[in-house]
Amino acid sequence: MKKLNFAILLIIALLTVNCQTANASKAKKKEPYKGYRFTFAVIGGNDTVMYLGNYYAGGTYAFDTARISSKGLFVFENKDRVLKPGLYFFSNPEGNYVEFAVYNNEKLDMQFVTDVSGWQTHMSVKGSKENELIFKFHQLNRAHYRTLDSAQVNIKDSAALAEFKRKLNHSLDSTKFAFIENNPNSMLALLMNATREPSVPTTDSAGNKLTDFQRWEYYMDHYFDYTRLDDDAMIRTPELVFHKRLVNYLDVALKNAPPETVIKYVDKLIEKARPSKENFRYLVHTIAEKYLQSNIMSYDAVYVHMVKKYVATGECDWMSPSTIDNNVKRAETWERLLIGKKAPQLIMRDDKGKLHSLYDLNHKYTLLIFWSPTCGHCKTVIPDLYNRFARYREKYDIEGFAILSEPDESTRPKWHEFIRTHGLNWINIDGGEANIDWREVYDIETTPQIYLLDRDKKIIAKKLSASSFEEVIKAIEHID
Repeated sequence: MKKLNFAILLIIALLTVNCQTANASKAKKKEPYKGYRFTFAVIGGNDTVMYLGNYYAGGTYAFDTARISSKGLFVFENKDRVLKPGLYFFSNPEGNYVEFAVYNNEKLDMQFVTDVSGWQTHMSVKGSKENELIFKFHQLNRAHYRTLDSAQVNIKDSAALAEFKRKLNHSLDSTKFAFIENNPNSMLALLMNATREPSVPTTDSAGNKLTDFQRWEYYMDHYFDYTRLDDDAMIRTPELVFHKRLVNYLDVALKNAPPETVIKYVDKLIEKARPSKENFRYLVHTIAEKYLQSNIMSYDAVYVHMVKKYVATGECDWMSPSTIDNNVKRAETWERLLIGKKAPQLIMRDDKGKLHSLYDLNHKYTLLIFWSPTCGHCKTVIPDLYNRFARYREKYDIEGFAILSEPDESTRPKWHEFIRTHGLNWINIDGGEANIDWREVYDIETTPQIYLLDRDKKIIAKKLSASSFEEVIKAIEHID
């Protein structure tokens, strides 16, 4: 499958609906036809090769190629392949393209004709009511913008022009809603509904003013009201229709939310998509992967939740057994290391051979560090971290428990030298012997790994840098 990169703009102009009325309609699911035959002609064109492709989440993918026939047609035909519902396109090697719908179980024997002067402008189709609706609406939309362009030239008064635009846009909105009402189960209605934003009230039913938090909760609860997450076609739409809205939901609307809040809303989102196996799969995979890779220290709780709720329970039947096992094992490890959990006990020897127990350290805070002098990042972070640690060590009763993560004969001399050079006067631990397999228990794949523990050795913070360690200390000690 060839991935194509081009601007996804043609359909988007049709989608924005400013008013907030009407609900997304639900169409009955049907099994798609097996096989397809599309003919595509570009009058006046000189292309000899054309691609057939589809959208999927944030990408565009070509899966079939046709060469021009003696009759000037590009014929795409496959008797065995099933095309799932969604938005597809014809594209030439230069990136010109035109979109069409596969939807409502229409038989996929369609004829498309357009003109080289404007593929979208002159497109006509036979054999598809769905696409007749789409191209007819394109014509209506273009007429709207021609009227607007004319007004901008002929109406000189700015106030009059603004009023004309307002009335014209209201008229177009009314036309769009009439289209949705008259064609509720069409692909175009699905697209137009999906881009609609919820209208957030300012007062409750009793007339009381809503707080910012209450308005945010309303927005989150109704964000996907018009998006047909239960429809398989949703995953095969331009990225601005679904994929970018999902990204905005997770990265903007849920930004800085505590993990329990993130979990609440992603569960609600996934449950809404459950009737669509494809959307369900995409959301579970995308959300789990996002929080697996997150650098925010508390968001590993979201990944743990995703694995326990959807992977370990057998709902991810698209995963191989080994992938399921690996995710479950990682989640079990991470669950023991969540913020608020007690760090696993470590009994190890220091650089002089003296035995130390992590749990025996009686300090208000313990800085637990896994690092190596052969790690390029550690060479920068550890001296900086130590300097900040030393600044607060006595005043706030902090001890350091710094473990050599590569305890071999070639690294130990470098470790001793690094300790001397930088004056690392905390507890320097040789990781060669321990009461547990600390690499597995603490999931040490990269270094440095830095934890801050309280007196009871509960995890206060992790995934720390030198600067974030200082920020955490300042926050919990209320340092100005």
